Amino acid sequence: MPTIGIGSGAQCDGQVLVLHDMLGLNERFHAKFVKKYADLADAVKKAVRAYGDDVRSGKYPDSDHSF
Repeated sequence: MPTIGIGSGAQCDGQVLVLHDMLGLNERFHAKFVKKYADLADAVKKAVRAYGDDVRSGKYPDSDHSF
C-alpha cells in the first residue's frame, strides 16, 4: 500500500507540501520539514500595497485596464 506523508521523510511513496510554505509566503511559521524554494512574502506585500495605493489614488483602473 502506498504511503503519503507530511514531513515523514523519504521512506514514504509521496510527500505533501503546502504551496504557501514552499513559496515562503508564511513568515511566522516554518516547520522543520518545509524546504522553502522561494521567499515571496515581501514581494506579495509590496504588490498588494502598490495595488491599494493605485486604487486609492485613482491611478487604477485606468483606460488601459478597462473596456
